[in-house]
Amino acid sequence: MFAPVRLLFAIWLLGLSLEAKEQFYLMPEEQREALASLVRFIDNTKSDLDVAIYSFTNKEISKAIRKAAERGVKIRLIYDESANKGVDVSTIGYLAKYRHIEACTLKGERSKNDKYEGLMHMKMAISDGKSLLIGSANWSKSAFENNYETLLITENLEWTQKAKRYFEKMKTRCRPY
Repeated sequence: MFAPVRLLFAIWLLGLSLEAKEQFYLMPEEQREALASLVRFIDNTKSDLDVAIYSFTNKEISKAIRKAAERGVKIRLIYDESANKGVDVSTIGYLAKYRHIEACTLKGERSKNDKYEGLMHMKMAISDGKSLLIGSANWSKSAFENNYETLLITENLEWTQKAKRYFEKMKTRCRPY
């Protein structure tokens, strides 16, 4: 009689361990934890890291990406063109020179009346096709110190695959740096 109960309990425990793990941060209150988790997300990447980021000026994050590339991680970075071309504080020029790092810029879509151009305003990273990091925070010092921002890290495979497909779509439209 106890064997079936133990079996059901073991199956339940296994199910808990297989559920998608998520971390959610609200800044500025959880700024240290959020930044540490973002860096850990990069540090834990084994094979490939895809990043779409509007503004990326944070030195600690760029150092983690450089170290990942030095470990042989294939890194693809999509930056917004208007926020990063010719901007001295952007990390695009610093990171694009490293082996295993491919950087490009992307413009937003034109408005229907052709008067305005949108932005590539994403703040997203995909690690090894298994984990997704997404939120409102640019990868800047002020985003992780002063701003009201959100950051979500999830292993939800459906969301991660959807983000990966969209990243690939954006990648076909970007200009090599």
